[in-house]
Amino acid sequence: MTLNMDGTLWTIMWFQHHKPGKGNTVVRSKLRNVLTGAVLEKTFRAGDRIDEVRLEHRPITYSYSDGHHYHFMDTQTYDDIPLSGEVIGEDQLKYLKEGMECDGLVHGETVINVELPFFVTLTITQTDPGVRGDTATGGTKPATLETGAVVQVPLFVNEGEMIRVDRREDKYIERAK
Repeated sequence: MTLNMDGTLWTIMWFQHHKPGKGNTVVRSKLRNVLTGAVLEKTFRAGDRIDEVRLEHRPITYSYSDGHHYHFMDTQTYDDIPLSGEVIGEDQLKYLKEGMECDGLVHGETVINVELPFFVTLTITQTDPGVRGDTATGGTKPATLETGAVVQVPLFVNEGEMIRVDRREDKYIERAK
């Protein structure tokens, strides 16, 4: 659920209905700012008025970057949607690839947030060759992907191979077929 408090959009991460022995019932909650990601703990009392906001998820496709903005195409209306890097988030930008299908969070007619797929398939552009039997360091090595992201991969993975990565944890999952 998303709320509008003082002109700012907040998503409820966690809540607890609390009835003390004395006094009125309250709802304790943890809220996340939709635009900045900041977290706030707030207690609501019985009778407090809040405005619920309806957000829509819309499929969008990443097209290109012009150096200042990242341009997405709305797959329903074919409109161009320029977004700044702050809206997308630094942790997601390192996995953004042209032609990638993403999920746009829309408030009114404005895209306010972009969510990349949890698992992305990318090509390794640079990694050291693995040496057979060298597992003293846990059996992994750093690999640079086509988008510039660096993840730890097993020793048997080589340059030019496609791999699946969990972008939320910067973690190698498997070789892509």
